[in-house]
Amino acid sequence: MIKQNKRIGHGRNVHRGALKASAAFLYLLATAAHADPVKVEAFGDSLFAGYGLQAAEAFPALLQADLKQKGIDAQVTGAGVSGDTTADGLARLDWMLSDKPDFVVVEFGGNDVLRGLDPARARDNMDHICATLAQHHIRFMLAGMMAPASLGPAYQSQFDSIYPDLAKKYGVPLYPFVLNGLIFHPDLMQKDGIHPNQAGEKIMAADVAGVVADALKSAP
Repeated sequence: MIKQNKRIGHGRNVHRGALKASAAFLYLLATAAHADPVKVEAFGDSLFAGYGLQAAEAFPALLQADLKQKGIDAQVTGAGVSGDTTADGLARLDWMLSDKPDFVVVEFGGNDVLRGLDPARARDNMDHICATLAQHHIRFMLAGMMAPASLGPAYQSQFDSIYPDLAKKYGVPLYPFVLNGLIFHPDLMQKDGIHPNQAGEKIMAADVAGVVADALKSAP
């Protein structure tokens, strides 16, 4: 009788352990299902503001959809302002940070190039943006810009090196040229030759989404 009771007691303990394990597993599933989406900020100029496009066609909405297809539940907020230079981005950085993002895609520099502004100043502005994000322990990546040949080789060299240098300095992902594959394709650009059209915007968002997804999936 004593041996039989031990077996019964052991069976009950196993059953209770299994029930606890099942409950814990269901709790984890429920928690994961109701986890808050990753807050991604698209911080830049008109390229992220969706200049000339409807909101649903603009970079933030497309990036969010692309990340969802990659299995990432993200809420992408558009913090792009048309005409912004690197200095303007730095000036409104604190305002952007008030959204408390988990990840920031930083894209500035096109307007510095269009105005022929000093690359050294652009580097300094971008460095301050990166340093501030790092100090706040916010993950980020750089979406780079490149200077046209018309500004001369010296300007090109100074400007184009900003983004890879800072990406290396802060150990963050880099998409070297945000208009890669678009700028010399009229069918993918608006009539101004500066901003992507709907088709071009989809390509830009998909390319950047790949970098964002890799960064988020590799995060601890």
